[in-house]
Amino acid sequence: MTNIQGIAASSGIAIAKAYQLVTPSLNYEKKTVENVDKEIERLDDALDISKQELEKIKAHTKKELGDEHAEIFSAHLLVLSDPELINPMKEKIKSDNVVAEAALEETANMFIDMFKNMDNEYMRERAADIQDVTKRVMAHLIGVTFPDPALIDEEVIVIANDLTPSDTAQLNRQFVKGFATDIGGRTSHSAIMARSLEIPAVVGTKEVTQSIQQDDMLIVDGIEGVVIVNPSDEELKAYQEKQENFAKQKEEWAKLKDEPSLSKDGEQVELAANIGTPEDVVGVLDNGGEGIGLYRTEFLYMGKSALPTEEEQYEAYKSVLEQMNDKPVVVRTLDIGGDKELSYLDLPEELNPFLGFRAIRFCLENEDIFRTQLRALLRASVHGNLKIMFPMIATLEEFRQAKALLLDEKENLKNEGKDVSDSIEIGIMVEIPSTAVIAKQFAKEVDFFSIGTNDLIQYTMAADRMNEQVSYLYQPYHPAILNLVNNVIEAAHSEGKWAGMCGEMAGDSIAIPILLGLGLDEFSMSATSILPARTQIRGLSKEKMESYKDKILSMGTAEEVMEFVKEKTE
Repeated sequence: MTNIQGIAASSGIAIAKAYQLVTPSLNYEKKTVENVDKEIERLDDALDISKQELEKIKAHTKKELGDEHAEIFSAHLLVLSDPELINPMKEKIKSDNVVAEAALEETANMFIDMFKNMDNEYMRERAADIQDVTKRVMAHLIGVTFPDPALIDEEVIVIANDLTPSDTAQLNRQFVKGFATDIGGRTSHSAIMARSLEIPAVVGTKEVTQSIQQDDMLIVDGIEGVVIVNPSDEELKAYQEKQENFAKQKEEWAKLKDEPSLSKDGEQVELAANIGTPEDVVGVLDNGGEGIGLYRTEFLYMGKSALPTEEEQYEAYKSVLEQMNDKPVVVRTLDIGGDKELSYLDLPEELNPFLGFRAIRFCLENEDIFRTQLRALLRASVHGNLKIMFPMIATLEEFRQAKALLLDEKENLKNEGKDVSDSIEIGIMVEIPSTAVIAKQFAKEVDFFSIGTNDLIQYTMAADRMNEQVSYLYQPYHPAILNLVNNVIEAAHSEGKWAGMCGEMAGDSIAIPILLGLGLDEFSMSATSILPARTQIRGLSKEKMESYKDKILSMGTAEEVMEFVKEKTE
C-alpha cells in the first residue's frame, strides 16, 4: 500500500484498476534482415490491427460526438490503405533488407516532410494524419500498447503525466471512474475537464506514472487529494463508506436544484456553469445551473484535422442555446494559444506562449477564422439568450476592433436575409491586469465583464499556473487579486452593468463569501460546484460580508484573508 499526495482537482471517491495512459517508447533496434517476406508480413499485421482499432475508435466517436468528429478517423483509415504510402515501405524492406520499423519510419518521415512543405493547407494537414497513424503502427510492430482512451471498456482510473483536452474529450464517463496525473493544478485543463465530466481527480502528484503499474488497484480521493495504491481490505472498506457518504451529501445538495440562489438575507445572485461542449449542458441543468457563464468554444476546434465550418459551429451554438431554454449563455470566442494548440494551424513556436499570440490577438490577425465564428454565433442568437465575450482583451482598441467585426458580420447577415437577435450583450473577459486597472474606461463601452481569474492570478503574480515550482504564488485570496476584482465590479456597477466571474475562484468555498461581499453578480463554475455553492450562499449574509469588505481589501497576505474569512463564516 502506497499513499501519493497531490492536489484535489475534482471531488469524489473513485475505486478501480489503473489504466496507464502513457505513450510508450517507440525506440527500436535498426538492423538488417534476411527474411524480407517475414518483415512484410509483420508490417501487414501491424497495419491490420491498427485499422481494426481505428474502426472501433471511429464508431465510438460517432456515437459519442457525432459524424463530424468521427471524420478524422476516416482520414486516418485512408492513410493506412494508401498504396502510395504502404508500397514504398514494402519496397524499402525488399531493397535495403531493413526491419519493418525502419521502413515505416523512413518512408513516413519522407511523406510528412513533403506534405508539411506544401502550399496547399489541406495537404499540409495530411502530415499530421500520417504522423498520428504511423505512431500507432509502430507501437504494434515494436509490441507495446498504444493507449486509446476512447477504447476503454471496463471500469478504470486513468493514470497519465497530464491529460490534453483531446484526451479528456475521448474519456468515456461510463468506464473512466477517475484520474490522477503527474503535473497540473486545480486550474489546469485536465482538472477543469474532470469537474465537467463529474469524475474524481487528483493532479500534480509528480509521481503517479512512475509509482503505479497497469492494473494496480487504486483509490482516488478527489476530496483530500490522495491516491492510494493497492489499499488494504480495511482501507478499501473505509473508502467505500466515504464514497457512500459523499453520495448522500450530493443527494442533500440536489434538493436545492430548482431553488433560487439567495443569501441568508434574501439577496439574489446567479450561479452559472462553465462548459466545453454541447453535451455538457445536461450536467449544467442536472446541477441546477441558472445559466452558462463560459462556453469554451475552442473544444469545437480541437481533436480535428481542419477548422470547423460555419455550419458545424452554428449547430453546436444552437444546440446549447436551445437546451438552456432562454437562460443566459455567455460564449467566449476562440481562445487558442498558451497550452491549447491546434495541430492543423501552423502557429509559431513561442518562448512564452501564455503571453504571446493567443486568443483575441490570434483572431484579429486571422479575420477569416474569426468572422466564420462570429457569423455562426450571430445566426444561432435567435435560438436563445446569447451573450458574446472576447478573451484576452488588453486594450480598448482590441475590444473596439473585435466589436466592429461582429457588427459588420451582423449587417452582412441581415443583408443576406438571415435573422439575427438584436439583444445580444457584448462583453469581455477580464484576465489581464491592465484591463482590470482601467475597468472604468472599459465599463463605458462593454455590456458586461466576466473575470477570468485563472489567468488574472498568474499574470498579476507573475507565476505560471502550470509550473509547480512557483505554485505557491497562485493565490486567489491575495489582496492584490481581490482589489483588482473589486475594481472591476465597482466599475461595472457605476455604469449600470453586471460583473461575473468564470475562473475557478468563483466556485471556491473561501472565495465565495468574499465575492458575495464585493457584490459579484454572477458566479460561473464547474457544474458540480453549483449546488455546494448554493448551499453555502444560503448560509451567508451578504450585508454582513459587505461590512468586512474594506478590512479584507486592506490586508497584507492571502493567509490573513483566509484565516479571517474562516473565522467569520464558521
